[in-house]
Amino acid sequence: MSYTLHRGDALTVMKTLPDESVDAVITDPPYNSGGRTSSERTGRTARAKYVTSNSAHDLATFPGENRDQRSYRSWLTELLTEAYRASTEHAVAVVFSDWRQEPTTSDALQMAGWTWSGTIPWIKPASRPRKGGFKQSAEFITWGVKGSLAKGRDLYLPGHFIASQPRKGRVHITQKPVEVMQQLVQICREGGTVLDPFTGSGSTGVAALREGRRFVGVELSSHYADVAEQRLRAELTQDDVALAGPEA
Repeated sequence: MSYTLHRGDALTVMKTLPDESVDAVITDPPYNSGGRTSSERTGRTARAKYVTSNSAHDLATFPGENRDQRSYRSWLTELLTEAYRASTEHAVAVVFSDWRQEPTTSDALQMAGWTWSGTIPWIKPASRPRKGGFKQSAEFITWGVKGSLAKGRDLYLPGHFIASQPRKGRVHITQKPVEVMQQLVQICREGGTVLDPFTGSGSTGVAALREGRRFVGVELSSHYADVAEQRLRAELTQDDVALAGPEA
């Protein structure tokens, strides 16, 4: 398998991708969530929003966390529209969100042309409690299809996932568990191409390569692009596979 890692703005790069060149879109965009007021939601860094003040790690922040909800929906709709154009018929789009942004994420998915097909809970046992109320232990995976699901695939995937964020070897603030991502990338046909416009530390790409899929990623942060490149290169080296990426 091979990968290509683009360094730059997701929407700018997406517009250069050929029509019908990817078979699944699996991504974890900046949620632009959190905060009780507009200024708290739009004026704080990702690290300030998603990392507790007494956290022991010093992982780098990431850009793209300064949109209000209306701007977020408009921006996400445009991005998912480009993803729709770049996807083959029967392709599936999988988009992570939190409880605040799940409604607007499903709006953006449908406005971009995808047929909304469900929302999958990802339960995180090790998650932040809420004093006097219910624990915030879930994120959500909204998914949709271009046209209809491909007929004839003998594939049955779960309707929920239970896994905590990585602790050992964690390299990103919002890093997703590879074991969850490996199940998600199976929605892509065997030997097909998975696109992640927000590659982050590269977990989607690592999962895609492990499951025999090609990977196309985009990352704006130069720091996290370097992290993703190292992880993707290491994954290919483990299997002694010829390297096709990354793109500088």
